[in-house]
Parts: sequence; C-alpha cells; structure tokens
Amino acid sequence: MNYIVFEIGVAIALIALSGLLSAKLRFSVIPFYILVGMAVGPHSFEWWHIDLRFIQSTPFIEFLGRIGVLFLLFYLGLEFSVGRLIKSGRTIAVGGTIYILINFTLGLLFGYMSGLPVLEMLVVAGITTISSSAIVAKVLVDLKRTANPETEMILGIIMFEDVFLAIYISVVSGLVLSGSSSLGGILTSAAMALGFMLLVLIVGRKAVPLLNKALNIRSNELFLLVIFSILFIIAGFSETIHVAEAIGALLVGLVLAETEHMKRIEQLILPFRDFFGAIFFFSFGLNIDPFSLGGAVWLSLAAVLLTLIGNFIAGMWAGRIAGLSSKASVNIGLTIVSRGEFSIIMANLAKAGGLLPIVQPFAALYVLILAVLGPLLTKETKLIYTGMERIGKLMKLKRNKKIKEKAVSHER
Repeated sequence: MNYIVFEIGVAIALIALSGLLSAKLRFSVIPFYILVGMAVGPHSFEWWHIDLRFIQSTPFIEFLGRIGVLFLLFYLGLEFSVGRLIKSGRTIAVGGTIYILINFTLGLLFGYMSGLPVLEMLVVAGITTISSSAIVAKVLVDLKRTANPETEMILGIIMFEDVFLAIYISVVSGLVLSGSSSLGGILTSAAMALGFMLLVLIVGRKAVPLLNKALNIRSNELFLLVIFSILFIIAGFSETIHVAEAIGALLVGLVLAETEHMKRIEQLILPFRDFFGAIFFFSFGLNIDPFSLGGAVWLSLAAVLLTLIGNFIAGMWAGRIAGLSSKASVNIGLTIVSRGEFSIIMANLAKAGGLLPIVQPFAALYVLILAVLGPLLTKETKLIYTGMERIGKLMKLKRNKKIKEKAVSHER
C-alpha cells in the first residue's frame, strides 16, 4: 500500500521533535535535522522492530528539500539587496576578500593534498569556504552580540560570501553539470553564468518601477502566487542553462529587495523558508548512509582543523585592518566558523554531477562537526581569549627569562 502521506506526517513530526530538542539544548538546529534524517533514511535500519525508513516518500521529500533551497537563497537575496551591497562597501571588500582568500586557498590545497580530481577539489573548496549565514545570524541574536563593534565586519563577511557563492556555484555547476573541464568550457560556463546573473540584475533593477505597480495586489493569496511564479520560473530557467537553480532564486530575491513590497514579501515568505528549509536539511540526512561515514572521518577532521585555523587567521587579520581589538578579532574568526546550508548545497551539486561518492559523507560529517562546534566556540570566545592571553603572557615570561639567562651567561 502507498503510505506516502503517513510518511510525510511522521517526517514532519520528527523534524519538529528534533527542533524542540535543539531549542531545549540551545544548540543549532541544523545538525539535529540532519541526524534524524540519517537515522530514518533508506540506508538506516529498523528501530525496535519498527520500520521507520522513509523509502516511498524519499523522492518527494527530496523535491520539497529543493524547494527549501530556493526559499533559503531567495530570502537571503531579500535580506541584503544590491543597494545594501554597494553601501556596505569597504567593510565587505576588506573583510570578505581576506576571508575568502585564506579559506578558499586552504580548501583548494586541502583538496589537492587529498588527491581529489579537479572537479571534486573545486566542490570541496566550496564546501570548506562558505560560512552558514543561518547559524551565524542565530548565534549573534541568541548571544545578544548584534551591537558589538565586530558584528558589522561579521555581517560584511557573510554578505561578501553570499556574493562569492552566487558566482562560484554558477561556475562550478556549469562545470559539474555540463561535464566540461577544458579551459574553453570553463570560460564558456563562467561567461554564461555571469552573463545570466548580470542580465537578471540589470533588467530587474530597470524593471523596479514596473514591479512596484504589478505587485500592488491587495490579496495575499494572489500576491504570493505572483511571487512564487516569478521565483520558480527564473530558478527553473537558470537550471536549463547549467546555472544552479538556487542562484536563480537568489537573483530574484536581490531584484525584489529593491521594490517597495520587500517587507511584505519577507514577512509572507518567512514561514515557507523555515518549513521547507527544515525539510531540506532533513532530506540531506536521508541521502546519507550512516555506515559509509567511517571512510570520511579523517578527511572531515582534517578539514575541520584546517577551517578552524583559517577562520582564526582571517578573523584576526580582518579585525586588525578594521582597527578592532584582539578580542573582537577573535570573536570574528570564531563566530563565522560554522558551516551549514551552503556546504550542503555544494555537496548536492556533486551528487547531481555524479562526482565521487566520498563528497557526500565528507560534507555531512564536516557540517555536523562545525554546526555543533561553531556555536559552542562562539559562546565561549571570552574564555578562549582569556586562555590565549594567559598563554601569551607565559610565553613572554619564558622569552624574557631566556634573554636574562643569556645576558648573565654572557657577562660571565
């Protein structure tokens, strides 16, 4: 018999329970969604002789997850608009460039040292470079750090990452989905992706007055239908030219953020973002075989260590250039260490392109570790900074002692 409706109901109940548990423990909800998906996925086992494996409904849940990606990136587009990107200027350019330069370079080196092919290396670099906007924003609000001096730099880096992600996913998706790896293919894919993005943004901005009039609709039902039609048509069309559908959604958000209806769209879209976004992380867990994670443990742990080092250096460097204190600079590096939705998007891209299967379990473990570790490190930045200060003082005392001992021995 077909129990797809029952399976969907149980899936939503499990997602809700994992969300309640994460709230109780005051941890990021993302790893809980992924873990519960892994526990009841087609690759798992029967629990206490009750088969909870989501086999019949998995394709449908995966489709709902794809919709979740669209809403996540569409909402991000609404949040920072083209105008805000331009106004944020120097903070985004300085902090973002430093952060991407360090972490992307380390990601490429990590992929190369791991012996991965070129396409897998590019995907892994994307997985390890981009922070989770959702986790970072939630942590800043939960810890009441929105007014801190370093928060502007953190938000600037996140916004810069989102722009970098839009271009990077467009280019990499063209390479992965089209199967082109020649220089000509790379340039063609990049030109097509960037050309499509520029076209949507330029035409979209010119059409803002027209959109203001067209979206002047009283009925929320009709208003949402119009917004959804624009979102899905642009996102769907972008996929036909080998540009990730998520980027089409991001572009629509950027354009609509310039209209006078932005607040209304944001308010109405928020429940859809939360609901389908939760299903997205759950569906990612469904696709992970828990018994295959063992082969990615050391690879994931090495990547986590490299990410922690890269984020710390990037945060200290960006903070010092911006004239922030050492403590604020440490806060920057530790706050943006979390990885989440964007790393998963990159992993799904690898799956769609038929790349090495190791990428999926690697991304799952990597995201799980940093989704848990990131908020914890951010919460304990004061303790970590105090510890660093003590270590620094001890090292300074040891150096001074050695200098004195050398001076005494020289006098003798």
